[in-house]
Amino acid sequence: MKCQRGLPSLLLFTSVLLTACGSEKAGGDPAAAPAEIAARASALGVAPEHVYVTDVPGFTLARQSVGVLGGDGFSAVYVAEDGGAQLQLSVDRGTVTAADCAEGATAPCEREGEIWYRGQEYAVPKKGHVVRVGGAGIPRDVLREAALAVHRPSEGELDALLPESASTGGAGVERGDLPPVGDGAPDNDQNATG
Repeated sequence: MKCQRGLPSLLLFTSVLLTACGSEKAGGDPAAAPAEIAARASALGVAPEHVYVTDVPGFTLARQSVGVLGGDGFSAVYVAEDGGAQLQLSVDRGTVTAADCAEGATAPCEREGEIWYRGQEYAVPKKGHVVRVGGAGIPRDVLREAALAVHRPSEGELDALLPESASTGGAGVERGDLPPVGDGAPDNDQNATG
């Protein structure tokens, strides 16, 4: 009988443990907290709901490219490790319909399930905004893969995308060209940057 008294506690502990695991992505990196995204995005003037990332083999985020687009949109560039082609991810308010897509188009607009293709760009409609992924000279299948991989950042992705700034409690991005002593003027000597 003593064994039965411990069983409900064990079941409760197991269900709590399984519930806690539900916030992790398939890759094991937990999704970033909405409050953390909001704090970091607002420091740049970006609406938190506009912060997205993608994952495409052979492309790496160019961290210095991350910033605001228009009033409160978001933009980031991913660079091909082989050849340097640039894939731009941008997010801004709006919608995508057949009429929107065709408006001012110089290339045919094609719907592929939930995403739209026009020229060198895919558009991924979200609630109240559109994520666009495009780049000149990048094969369509690579752009499609990038569009299908668009998602909200995980904790690790958020750290790479929007590092903590002084306004959010972090130290900010360290500059390698500022001397440790003196008036703080940049050191322009060769190989002075970090």
